[in-house]
Amino acid sequence: MPLRYVLIFLLILCPWAPLLRAEKLTVAAAANLTYVMDAINAAFKKAEPAGEVTTVIGSSGNLFAQIQNGAPIDVFLSADIDYPKKLVDAGNADASSLFTFVTGRLVLWTADCTMKLADLATALADPRVKHIAIANPATAPYGHAAKEALLNLDLWTANEGKLVIGESITQTAQFVETGNAEVGFVALSLMLFPKHKTKGCYCVVPRELYQPLDQGAVITRYGAANTAARRYLEFLKTRAARDIFERFGYGIPPSF
Repeated sequence: MPLRYVLIFLLILCPWAPLLRAEKLTVAAAANLTYVMDAINAAFKKAEPAGEVTTVIGSSGNLFAQIQNGAPIDVFLSADIDYPKKLVDAGNADASSLFTFVTGRLVLWTADCTMKLADLATALADPRVKHIAIANPATAPYGHAAKEALLNLDLWTANEGKLVIGESITQTAQFVETGNAEVGFVALSLMLFPKHKTKGCYCVVPRELYQPLDQGAVITRYGAANTAARRYLEFLKTRAARDIFERFGYGIPPSF
């Protein structure tokens, strides 16, 4: 029997086959979510056994550019709310799906616990600090928050020559971990992952020094017809997902 007839025959016998394909989705997630996504996706899989999630990790700005250029991404989890809003404004995301799913926290981290981290000015004035790692402020919201904090403390100009720029917040953490930077501004969520919990010390950057890191979730135009994408975003609002995010140091919006 010719192959085309076999395929037609299978489709007649299995009318639900297209629905099975719709259970697959691709989620683009900001780098601060690197260690959270495995737990979130495992919990989603438990709630939705037919779901198959592929995760793409990167800086929010780079992921935004990929989506703008038509990348096959169903859901975007940004490190801020601005990039998802820009997608909506450009007609590349569903406005009705947009919401803030967590609020992130910025910390200053060092692998050397003999450094004093009582406040940023004291920490950065330590003569041992020759390099300060931050994520690219132009494409990574956590990097932008770090720059904002330094500007608000009048520490940006004095330390600009020490900056080591990471492509994403995870690369920024790697600079500190490998000794290529004595200190670095990273996401609290990275510090609460078991890999980093026992490595070095950190201090939380006061929230008043930078605009809130309200992280936005949105369904892209590509994923608008994917019912699994909508179920995924609904899952992010559940108690199960909320518990995971809180375990990694994220704040949960009151609307939840």
